[in-house]
Amino acid sequence: MSPSRSTAEQLQAMHQQGFVLLRQVLQPPQVEPVRTAIDRLEPIHWDYQGLVDDHYKCVFNRDPFWLPLLDLPGVIELAEACLGTDCHVIGQTAWRSHPGFVGGELHADYLAMELPERCLHDPAFELPMQVCTAHIYLDQIDADLCPTLVIPGSHRSGRKPRTGEIHWQGREAQPVLCEAGDVLVFRSDLWHAGSRNRTPDRSRYLLQVHYGRRMVAQKFSPYLQWRFNPDVIAAATPRQRRLLGEHEPSEYD
Repeated sequence: MSPSRSTAEQLQAMHQQGFVLLRQVLQPPQVEPVRTAIDRLEPIHWDYQGLVDDHYKCVFNRDPFWLPLLDLPGVIELAEACLGTDCHVIGQTAWRSHPGFVGGELHADYLAMELPERCLHDPAFELPMQVCTAHIYLDQIDADLCPTLVIPGSHRSGRKPRTGEIHWQGREAQPVLCEAGDVLVFRSDLWHAGSRNRTPDRSRYLLQVHYGRRMVAQKFSPYLQWRFNPDVIAAATPRQRRLLGEHEPSEYD
């Protein structure tokens, strides 16, 4: 099935700019229950609750509540257009970033391989994506509330940013300002960064969903001790079960 016109345009932006901001994926009444569910989470394994941020991995396995957030309308169609209709989820992470949160340096999450930048100059060349992330924002994100920073087109650098590097081809990182319920989808080789929470009394709530191609390993900690929650599997739709790893047989199964 070919993508819809809007999805095709979004896919083109993923190739050209490296990211797309999808507006009003969640409506206001849908946002608060997700924030409340994040407040109920307790740390497991590598999760933590810190002084300025809280971090919870693989939250889809906690409760069936999280399943619909794996394949939100508009987001899943773009993920499948980017990574194939047999893509799957490699993580779902919930964050709370409190006043004083520092953020992170400019980075790229994953490159399948480094390439000379000159090889990527031709705008007709489309570098295949291997991993994409969806940031589901649960607050209005202004300049003071930890906006995600991105450098448009930086996935065409063919490498990760070096220590201390703050621009690419003269472009500096720009903040993604958006509303609660908006979703930023970006490819894993895009240069991006977290930023500070400069507010005196607001915490940023964020849910991340990471999608990978079929042959990208699923990152479900605690790994050898991993067990799927039977209540989650029983409630999952066929598409959600595929996203969780129920694939058709392939060469390496």
